[in-house]
Amino acid sequence: MRTNIVHEGADELTYEIRGIVRVAERLRDLGVDIVWENIGDPVAKGEHVPDWIKDIVAETMCDDASFGYSPTKGVPSARKFIVAERVRESGVTLDPEDILFFNGLGDAISNVYTYLRRSARVIGPCPAYPTHSSAEAAHAGAPHITYTLDHRKNWYPNLEDIRNKVRYNPLVAGILIINPDNPTGMVYPKQVLREIVSIAREYGLFLVSDETYARLSYGREKMTPLYEVIGSDVPAIVMRGLSKEVPWPGSRCGWIEVYNKDRDPVFARYAKTLVDAKMLEVCSTTLPQLALPSIVGDSRFAEHVRLRAEGYRRKADIARAVFSRIPRVIAPCPESSFYYSVVFEDGVLGGDQSLPISDPTIRDFIGREVEGVAPDKRFVLYLMAATGVCVVPLSGFNTDLTGFRMTLLEPDEKKFKDTVERIAAAIRAYTGNS
Repeated sequence: MRTNIVHEGADELTYEIRGIVRVAERLRDLGVDIVWENIGDPVAKGEHVPDWIKDIVAETMCDDASFGYSPTKGVPSARKFIVAERVRESGVTLDPEDILFFNGLGDAISNVYTYLRRSARVIGPCPAYPTHSSAEAAHAGAPHITYTLDHRKNWYPNLEDIRNKVRYNPLVAGILIINPDNPTGMVYPKQVLREIVSIAREYGLFLVSDETYARLSYGREKMTPLYEVIGSDVPAIVMRGLSKEVPWPGSRCGWIEVYNKDRDPVFARYAKTLVDAKMLEVCSTTLPQLALPSIVGDSRFAEHVRLRAEGYRRKADIARAVFSRIPRVIAPCPESSFYYSVVFEDGVLGGDQSLPISDPTIRDFIGREVEGVAPDKRFVLYLMAATGVCVVPLSGFNTDLTGFRMTLLEPDEKKFKDTVERIAAAIRAYTGNS
């Protein structure tokens, strides 16, 4: 074309969580029985949505209003319900006008980065969740700037790393927190959150806290929402949604809560831009917003979420017991959400390792697929071809660490343990560990 129409950040848009599906589907066509451990969809994995939640959604759908547009910022009853929740949980004051609904948090994340000034950067955790890291990098047309989560210290953030990168990079305007974290399942300790808030305060930054899995904590570290430690002076955006907690990923219903907007005129103008952009889209999907107060406000909801979290804890313990016995593998036990990330020590994975595959067609296919890929992706592809288990390489999360992420979503604990043991056996065979 006479004019280059490709966005400067096009090469930054990667999402290995779904990218691995192309190979998995081809292997399935060749006769491999795939065990999907790549994506966090509880419903697709077989988790039952309680009938009482379905009844609420069905009843809500009978209201003609559920078929119409909602106000641009969101249904008033849903926003007022969220405000009342914050007061009840933490005594935090939030204006309903500072809540903005999106078509899922993916939509919210895209807008938050798209409408930043091109030169303004948001530093995020590493390993990085690719929806955030890709969107931020694409916005800037440059690789995502990250701070380290230490896999040898429960995946906790390296505060010195955050401070140094903020201090020496004046383009950093904000700090991203994913709490509870994806892909590690780590929960930020309250004191760590306070330190990050202090850094933001010192350098005049805003904070973004993605709290998608807020109610799914089950470890020793209690999940602390950012709004409990933010104070009254540091601008912040908190992200929440229905996708994982109900679970209702197909609702595409997420929202942002804007705190301390008026403490900084530049941040206030940026927040207004997000509203203006949503106005161009008209609104977000109405039905889940209307159903939200009835679902989350139901007396059965807290116990429903607690039981789900307890199930994930049991499976995390199962996985930990298996992976911790493998030499040169580091597998900190998660404390929330439904993901488990495993790291190989340096030098464990190379470019010539493989697993035995009896079918020559499958062996030839995967041999072509592993050419030129990262060492952990090579392992993941051979794992899938040899055992059918589909996980995600850690290199797909914008990190130099080699490893993989799997889910804790399999409802059948016996089947889950079998999957973990198949992975462990494959690791031993692949790396030569007996």
